[in-house]
Amino acid sequence: MSHVQPRVPLLEMQGIRKEFPGTLANDDVSLAILPGEIHALLGENGAGKSTLVKMIYGVLQPDAGEMRWQGSPEHVASPREARHLGIGMVFQHFSLFEALSAAENIALSLDDAPEASTIVERASRVSQEYGLPLDPLAMVGDLSVGERQRIEIVRCLLQEPSLLVLDEPTSVLTPQEAERLFETLEKLRADGRSILYISHRLEEVQRMCDRATVLRQGRVVGACDPREETAASLASMMVGKDLKPVERESVHDRGEVLFEIRHLNRPAETPFAVALRDISLQVNAGDIIGIAGVAGNGQSEFFEAVSGEVLQSEPDMVRLCGTDAGALGIGHRRALGAAFVPEERLGHGAVPSLSLSQNLLLSRHASDHAEFLGTAGWVQRARLMAKSRAVIEALDVRCGGPDPAAGTLSGGNLQKFIIGRELDRQPRVLLVNQPTWGVDAGAAAHIRQALIELARNGSAVVLISQDLDELFEVCDAMAVMHDGELSEPIPREQATLETIGLLMGGASMGSAA
Repeated sequence: MSHVQPRVPLLEMQGIRKEFPGTLANDDVSLAILPGEIHALLGENGAGKSTLVKMIYGVLQPDAGEMRWQGSPEHVASPREARHLGIGMVFQHFSLFEALSAAENIALSLDDAPEASTIVERASRVSQEYGLPLDPLAMVGDLSVGERQRIEIVRCLLQEPSLLVLDEPTSVLTPQEAERLFETLEKLRADGRSILYISHRLEEVQRMCDRATVLRQGRVVGACDPREETAASLASMMVGKDLKPVERESVHDRGEVLFEIRHLNRPAETPFAVALRDISLQVNAGDIIGIAGVAGNGQSEFFEAVSGEVLQSEPDMVRLCGTDAGALGIGHRRALGAAFVPEERLGHGAVPSLSLSQNLLLSRHASDHAEFLGTAGWVQRARLMAKSRAVIEALDVRCGGPDPAAGTLSGGNLQKFIIGRELDRQPRVLLVNQPTWGVDAGAAAHIRQALIELARNGSAVVLISQDLDELFEVCDAMAVMHDGELSEPIPREQATLETIGLLMGGASMGSAA
């Protein structure tokens, strides 16, 4: 009688422990990735995913436990050693030089880079073999986000990894680009390569992954075949309880126009910036208008113009709560009742070295800081701390200590604090850019429900997002930004994923319909 021998894991982590001051990031974590499988690593923000992945790639070292590669113990002291073993990684945030070509960026990433002509030939061959269309001679600054991701994957594949680690790989892609990525991953799996797949988009995990390991508060709490689960059951494993679905009323009362843009134009200020061209938009009280688009098509320039970081030539180009605000700065626009949540958390949404309470005070110093001042004009720290704690509790911000520095929080938890800080003001107009980027399923549902409730209580909300599922879940209508132009908003009931995706790719309204 013959017995099937179990496959030796390509990578095995056994009893991994990693502790930082005040935080136990990984506690006795074990998982095994088999040859030729796509393995999901799931968990809410602060669950320990990033720490574990950094140890796999040699960025961090474990305090205890063992890593085994193809059955043999290994100590991976650096990313270079990880690459030599056969481990490649594509991070969520790209590390490309915009002023260099694709081939030049690839050369910089190779430990022993061959001649330029060889890189161009090898990159072209790999891109064709795995369905990743790429011009090695194209300047990165001229490429879409999807094309830039292909560079990251191709330069990783040129190192011929046996294990490819992907962190939120579809967060900046159109639906059509995501489909091409899935086809590439299936080819890699068919070639016997393994993939560790980190994503908050649980429908993707169900579709693509063979197995999943779930972390919660630094520990493994479950393993499963995601194809036998639902998105809701996976989310429940991550957070330890059933998630309440987002509730949205399709019929609601619309009030006065609270936010209006009239023929907004803005020239490109750098070679890689996007010019805004004749943008007009109206948002009524009670409405959530979504703005879809691939990153780099003018969303950042739009946010800067509307928030007051960049002023307009004509005051009536931006109108807030009945007042022409184009010539007013951020503080004055906030005083009118507007609130803003930028895409970049550290350095833009918060000062890393300052505490959470200090960051809260900074965001209100020009509008409603009086609630924190005593009779002599001194900051009443007790009031400020109480407000900061209320925001932390309302959004379930996980942080070490009562008032830590913003830079010590994980990205998802800092995002929750910044969102909560603005929602606490109950603004009449809210402009929010990528509200749930990198945020776990439970927190994302909480944030989306809060945006809906803010609008239904009479505020106007403009939601910029690359997550189409998010836009369809919460918005009353959706417009698409492409190459600095904004389409007419499409009512949610008339919009489809295909139509919005085509508009994101540059199709005209007529051809996308």
